Amino acid sequence: MFTFPRFRFLRNRKKKTAKKEYATWSSYLGDAGRTHFSTLSQINKENVETLKVAWTYEAEDWGQMQMNPIVVDSILYGVTAALRVVALHSGTGEELWQFGDSVKVWHSTSRGVSYWSKGEDQRILCTRGAYLYALDALTGKPIASFGENGRIDLRSGMDESAQNKFVISNTPGTVFKDLIVMPLRVSEGVGAAPGDIMAFNIITGKLEWSFYTIPRPGEFGHETWEDSTAYKSPLVGAANNWAGMAVDKKAEIIYVPTGSAAPDFYGGVRLGQNLFSNSLLALNANTGERLWHFQFTHHDIWDRDPPAPPNLLMVERDGEKIPAVAQVTKQGYVFVFNRLTGEPLFDIEEMPFPKSKLEGEETWPTQPIPKSPKPFARLSQELTEANISPFAENKEELLDVFASADKRLYAPPNIAPVLLLPGYDGAAEWGGASVDPEEGILYVNSNEMAWMLGVIENNEEAYDGPLGESIYQKYCVTCHQPDRKGNVGSGYPSLLDLQLRKEKNEVSQIITNGKGMMTGFPQLTKEEMDALLLFLFDEEIKHTVVDERSENSETEEKYKHAGYTKFLDSNGLPAIDPPWGTMHAIDLNTGDYKWSISFGNTPELGEKGIGTGTENYGGAVVTENGLLFIAATKDGFFRAFDKENGTLLWEYELPAPAFATPAMYEFNGKQYIAIACGGEKLGTKKGNKIIAFALP
Repeated sequence: MFTFPRFRFLRNRKKKTAKKEYATWSSYLGDAGRTHFSTLSQINKENVETLKVAWTYEAEDWGQMQMNPIVVDSILYGVTAALRVVALHSGTGEELWQFGDSVKVWHSTSRGVSYWSKGEDQRILCTRGAYLYALDALTGKPIASFGENGRIDLRSGMDESAQNKFVISNTPGTVFKDLIVMPLRVSEGVGAAPGDIMAFNIITGKLEWSFYTIPRPGEFGHETWEDSTAYKSPLVGAANNWAGMAVDKKAEIIYVPTGSAAPDFYGGVRLGQNLFSNSLLALNANTGERLWHFQFTHHDIWDRDPPAPPNLLMVERDGEKIPAVAQVTKQGYVFVFNRLTGEPLFDIEEMPFPKSKLEGEETWPTQPIPKSPKPFARLSQELTEANISPFAENKEELLDVFASADKRLYAPPNIAPVLLLPGYDGAAEWGGASVDPEEGILYVNSNEMAWMLGVIENNEEAYDGPLGESIYQKYCVTCHQPDRKGNVGSGYPSLLDLQLRKEKNEVSQIITNGKGMMTGFPQLTKEEMDALLLFLFDEEIKHTVVDERSENSETEEKYKHAGYTKFLDSNGLPAIDPPWGTMHAIDLNTGDYKWSISFGNTPELGEKGIGTGTENYGGAVVTENGLLFIAATKDGFFRAFDKENGTLLWEYELPAPAFATPAMYEFNGKQYIAIACGGEKLGTKKGNKIIAFALP
């Protein structure tokens, strides 16, 4: 074990007055520092309870909208459930223009768009599939001089081996000068594309710089991969940034949290510490040069990738103001660093953890644990039998499962079950944290859902059966189960009777491009796709061609993930006791908690008010004058809290749950807060509205 040394702090800085950047919402999550913070003050603690719907926009598409709108001058820009970009009048909700296919339906999700301007040239940057588009911000028309007729393929900056692999972007790119640095979502299994960090020129679309998160020979970190050819291995990939980034424009540093290396849950094909996966990278925003880094999880086999962009803020130490960067994690930890030097502002210890029992797997012997703040979610090893839900009707069955599961922190995946709390979707999720950037207070909502982690032996020999069924066994069975019944409680739908619900061309698009949690499989040949569709639509003839796997197929992965399964009771509710969702205010000047509350309610239990807490996805907006606005919960309410003590001040039941972060802005002297209500996630009803609230 070791503790990081203290560095010399910067000189004391006087507290500055409210910055102009916090009075607008022209960037994802409010500003380049991803603070979720606003200095607008027309809405306050005394009048917030009188908030009313100011306007409503109804999109053509229904379903989950994760997007955080941005507002530039009088125009609000957002993305619908089918990835149509819409420009709305920010004072009325009137549609000004729309960009998107009129025929093809996209099934991915998007968290929004980026904005850039230089003189009269104003552009909206958005993604659909593997493509990045540059649109005229006033008309929505593609800018022909950008790339090829207004778009570039994100894979154009990557090696040839990535050209036919699944690569998309769910999160808006980070704009710095004339560059946009793009988050990438790639597969999490064997053969994933590499997670290169790439900066493209916003004017031309050309690649300006790349940072290789799986280092190449001669690069720092290359020795942390036992296989010196990992960077070009057909088995290894990812270590990508999917959650978004923050940038300090004055210091010209971009902060990039990276995900786990692929394959996710078995690391026998990628032994070693695996830099720069699961890290916070501080890069020169002009060149991509590494300035400093910190790795949160070594050789990750738990899918513990940082789930959200970091937050830039100032914190105080011994009367001195320090420019800081804070990163929340799925584990419920908050890591805080001097953002210029990389010095941890709270001690971090490398602690020993259990070894893997799987053949070929070698867990890293230690993991970094921050001494402060304490975790903002319960950890699995803290649970006892007393924590089984008091509402469960099958308590004895749950107690048996609980007793047999490995509950140790960082218990490695095994054939026997591991209880994962916080779960796959973390404590923190992609909604991320919000901060008061001058006061040094961080606000974060947290999931309290336990999941079961396990692996199974990968017996991928030649499959003696129809081709379509063999493709299903290879790519789909982990999530949708051998019987195709799925796991609805965990978010994976049944595929039975699919022919009664969807057309083949729609299913084909979903398989190719992905949807929600599901990654796409563009590598399937036409023959494989046709055979899989026949199988899914119960049309496959049982004596069709079998899948004759070669000796060079992906069998080097000795184990594969057993699937995503929540620890639920017989009624589909969490099997552990409440709270199932929480909200916290943490003083990063001291590491102390200002307050913690249960967040959300479970109506089917007949309780009133903020009771059990619920799973939640989406972040908050915090105001300088003392308010915290957030939706995010499964119960479908939009709420305002007193940011000083967590007291509920206002709530409004939305037409569908809003698994998204709101945006706060001003038009014609009037303050608005707008949010996308798409529902669908967690089995909730679908919606299609963007709603803006204001004072009467």
